[in-house]
Order: sequence, then C-alpha cells, then structure tokens
Amino acid sequence: MAKVKSKWICQECGYESSGYLGKCPECGSWGSLVEEVMYDAKMPNAAAQEFINNEKPALLKDIHIGEDVRLKTNISELDRILGGGFVQGSLVLLAGDPGIGKSTITLQTCGQLCKSGKKVLYVSAEESSSQIKIRAERLNIVSDNLYIYPQTNMENIKSQIEEISPDFVVIDSIQAIYSNLVASSAGSVSQIRECTNILMHIAKSKNITTVVIGHVTKDGNIAGPKVLEHMVDTVIYFEGDKYKSYRMLRSMKNRFGNTSEVGIFEMKSDGLHEVINPNELFLNERSRIAAPGSAIIVTNEGTRPLMVEIQALVGSTSYASPRRVTNGIDLSRLHQILAVLEKRVGLDFSKQDVYVNVMGGIDVDEPSADLGIALAIATCARDVVVDPQTVIIGEIGLSGEIYPVNNIEKRLNEAVISGFKKAIIPYGNNLPNSYEDLEIIKVKKIIDAIVSCVSAIKEA
Repeated sequence: MAKVKSKWICQECGYESSGYLGKCPECGSWGSLVEEVMYDAKMPNAAAQEFINNEKPALLKDIHIGEDVRLKTNISELDRILGGGFVQGSLVLLAGDPGIGKSTITLQTCGQLCKSGKKVLYVSAEESSSQIKIRAERLNIVSDNLYIYPQTNMENIKSQIEEISPDFVVIDSIQAIYSNLVASSAGSVSQIRECTNILMHIAKSKNITTVVIGHVTKDGNIAGPKVLEHMVDTVIYFEGDKYKSYRMLRSMKNRFGNTSEVGIFEMKSDGLHEVINPNELFLNERSRIAAPGSAIIVTNEGTRPLMVEIQALVGSTSYASPRRVTNGIDLSRLHQILAVLEKRVGLDFSKQDVYVNVMGGIDVDEPSADLGIALAIATCARDVVVDPQTVIIGEIGLSGEIYPVNNIEKRLNEAVISGFKKAIIPYGNNLPNSYEDLEIIKVKKIIDAIVSCVSAIKEA
C-alpha cells in the first residue's frame, strides 16, 4: 500500500501548507485552506503502469504534419479566435459566468464537427442525458456521431475515450470531475489539477482534441489553481451581459494563434448566432437624435475594429464627495481624464457627479478611447452636442496632448464603411492613403479637439 499524507491546500490559489493557516500567505484569503489527503510520491504499481509511455523521441525532420492538422468548426467567429480551428491533440479551456452560454456554444460546435464526419464524445458531469437531449433539439442538432456520457469519475471517462476513440471530447465541467487517485472531493485544487493532467496526457498521446469547460469565481477568475491555465494550450473567456443578447469570446492564451482576437455572437432562441458585422449590433442601440454627452470611438479588439458609443452624464451633487461611476472603462482612467480636463481645459468637476457608460456592455481597455471619453464628458458638462457623423480616436497625455494610436488605417476604413463623414485623430498619425468620403481633422491638444468637434459652444 502506498503511504498517504495530508496537506492543507488553499482553494483560491493552490498554496500548500503542512498545517492549517487561517489566512493564506500567498493570496491573502481567509479560511480557504482545506485539508486534502495526498498519495505519496510513489504511486501504486497498477496506477503507475497506466502512465508509462513507450514512445521514443523523434527527429524534427521526421515529424509529419497532416493536412487536417486543424478541426474547422464552420463557425467563423470561433475559428477566428482559435487561429483557424481546433488543433488536433490540443487541450482548450473555456470559462465564463454561469448562464453565459458555455454549454450552448460547445454543443453547437459538436454538432458542426459531426456534420464533417467527426466522432464526438460529450461528457456531462452536471446534466443528465435527457437534459442535453432537450438542448440539442432546441439547437436543431441531430447526428449519429455524437455520444452523450453523463459521468463524473475520471477513470470511467478515460476508459470510454479509449473504447470509442473520438476525434473531439468535451468535459462539462472540470470542477465536477473527480479521480480515484486523489482522496479529496470534486472541485478541489488537487482534483482539478490531477484530472486536467490526465486529460492532457490523453489528448497528447492519442491526438484527441479536448475542450474543458471551467467555472469562474465571483472575481471573474477561473476557479481552481492557476496552474490549470498553464497546463492547457488555449484559454478562452466567454464574456458579455447575460441579460443582453450578444456574447463575446476572447482568447486569453493561444499557443497556436493570436491571443488578441475576439468572436462576437448573438443569443437567440435556437442558440448562438455569429455576428459578421458587429458595428451594426453596437450602433443599432444608438439614438438617432444627437444628445450632449455622446461620442463614437473606434476601438480595436484583436485585428477587428469596433465602433462603440461612449455616453457621459455630468450633474451637480448634494454630497461633499462627488461620485465617479464607470461601466466598461477603468475607474482610474476616468480619474486621470477628469484631472486633465480640469487642469488643461479649465472645467471644474469638484462639485459634480460624473457617470461614464460604454454602450453595448463591452469593456474598452485600450487608451485610444481617451479622447472620446473626454469629449463626451466635456460636451455633457457644457450642454453641447458632438457632430453625430464624427468618430473620435486618440490617447490623452497628462499634458493635454493627443498621442498617436496604432492601426489608424483600419479604424478609419471601418468608419467609412459605417457611413461616418468626419474623423478626429491625433496629429502624429501619418496616413499613407487619402479618404475622399471622410474629412480628417488632426489635433495636437485636447482643447483643439473640443473646438473641432462641437457643433455649438455655450458659455459656462
């Protein structure tokens, strides 16, 4: 018999301790250390034999790559973020909030792969076969190559994978799977790490593409140890407001493609539908009547430019400390923009509440949105209107200067396609091409941008 010993493991970050600690010294969380029974380094002979690999090293020149190295899902938005499809033998982690559509997109992917003649195994640890059948009927998925296997034991899952020999495997979800090699309960750090290690071994040794669905914590991080993200080949986050119809797939890690690509979907009654032109979706909610505090920016999501509306609301406060509320942008970024407007433009926000919202529910992180945010705030504070046919692009420095941004040509081309007539861009951006249908206004400072885009200015 192998010797067993217990360890205290933090369920938030995976920190290990020989004894109990009230506070984790690694992540600082309280009461997160749980005792877990671990086997000794020497595994039982029966278990150790399963992990013996008789393969030998091969020369790089002798390794042959087949033509079907990627499994195309025929879902263009998903193939985009994967770099052209699933790489055979890869291990992919899909994470997102509850109810966001993780199981829906994976089941739709399974249906598309089955249409291509691939054999798919869908392992469900949280739903029964009849529940998955109901969802499949709603998604209009009918296939003779799709196997449904409700199971939580890792050893049983492994035996079925060896028996069926599928081309594609889905594990829904990794937090509900447990292995007999670890004595702790399902969802613990040790179980997640051990089960993922077994799945990675199966995917690499048998060249089976595996998708693992993971839960997220209340902070938005993937539940389980951080090593889970290091073990997999690709990490995909499913983002979006579950109370709205659209979703966004974002690649956070990809060993076989670009890590900054995004895919946009719209949730309908029969499943997720890819959005080919997302600008129509985001700008469709924009009011046709121009109002103070509204500005259109062009932000980059991977290689795709997106046109987004920024709305700002400035009003007097009755409290000693005015409120600063943001939705879709970083709060510290708003504080910096307000400081520049007060110092370089002369606006006073010391007795005014400021609210900034990115329409559509998406998050804008890149600094090229600074100028659009500043103009939305300034126009609302002075009750003036930005020309609704104008797009605004630029990064604001602390001195009030407008700094150049990258991919300016793609942004302007998207503005032309969307029918905009004017663009305010940084003076330092050089344009190799001229735009006949788009008036280009280059500005050096933020005060120049305010004067250029405002249709009427009222005295304070």
